[in-house]
Amino acid sequence: MADTATTLPPAHRAPRLDVRTILTRYGAWIALALLILVNLAITPNFATWQTLNVNLTQVCAIVIVGVGMTLVIATGGIDLSVGALMAIAGAIAPLIFLGKLFPLPHPAIGIALAFVVPVLVAGALGWFNGWLVTRLRIQPIIATLVLFIAGRGIAQVFTNGNLQVFNLPSFQFIGLGRVFGIPFQAILMIIIVAAAAWMLRRTVFGRQILAIGGNEKAARLSGIPVASVKQRVYLISGLLSGIAGLIVIARNSAADANLVGLGMELDAIAAVAVGGTLLTGGRATVIGTLVGALIIQLVRYTLLANGVPDAAALVAKAAIIVLAVWLQRQSHR
Repeated sequence: MADTATTLPPAHRAPRLDVRTILTRYGAWIALALLILVNLAITPNFATWQTLNVNLTQVCAIVIVGVGMTLVIATGGIDLSVGALMAIAGAIAPLIFLGKLFPLPHPAIGIALAFVVPVLVAGALGWFNGWLVTRLRIQPIIATLVLFIAGRGIAQVFTNGNLQVFNLPSFQFIGLGRVFGIPFQAILMIIIVAAAAWMLRRTVFGRQILAIGGNEKAARLSGIPVASVKQRVYLISGLLSGIAGLIVIARNSAADANLVGLGMELDAIAAVAVGGTLLTGGRATVIGTLVGALIIQLVRYTLLANGVPDAAALVAKAAIIVLAVWLQRQSHR
């Protein structure tokens, strides 16, 4: 009888640990954990409520603006006007509750309008950015550059270039208030992040945003209203910029059109990039943006708390952005 050859199934191989994949997916979380451990080891008084409060209040506005920037970048766009929109909202609010724009029948009405009107104005200007991008077919970086240049000038025209100082606890609660000992702006930040993350993952609108960023032509052919979705995304970015502007002036007890939101667009883009959102669109993580903003803030705090000049913190921020973009490119390969 001829021998029957038997072929044994190959031995099961244990999956190899892909370091590149781990760094791409979880690099931001690993970096945040390492930063916390390093600070616990070398930074005096790091594990205190005061330190947590300082870092939270510094990062909230960046995260809120970063959420809107995440949605814009997810569609393959960019929004350079967010800092200018913060300045416009921050300039309009004191003019309203101080009664400089129109007489107020009651102070409470002025405070209510000061929360609503500036945010709506910023949202309308954000929608204008979207209109330039979708209707006039202007590249996003150019379309939003219009308000990046003109927006701060508009804010200065509103205030005649003057610093607006105020002391109004009912308005300043958005920046200085606490709920059960937690800064109200931090609670607001968490609500916005959670709502945006849920929207991006669970709603049709969120899927449409990612589809447009992944392949706009295919999204249009599949029936997605590309122009409408993009306009809504820029509208949301404007609204969130307006909220961030109110937080900043409430925290500072003053509105300076020259300084409110200055450089915020770069901080927001950096947080988005470090957090893992694909800068070419199609993949986005709002939670990652929160982590990215925390990393950038902690790097700056770590260096300053240990006697390193602020200029070095800027260099470190640039290095982190370069590393994040490099990891993104590696993941595509």
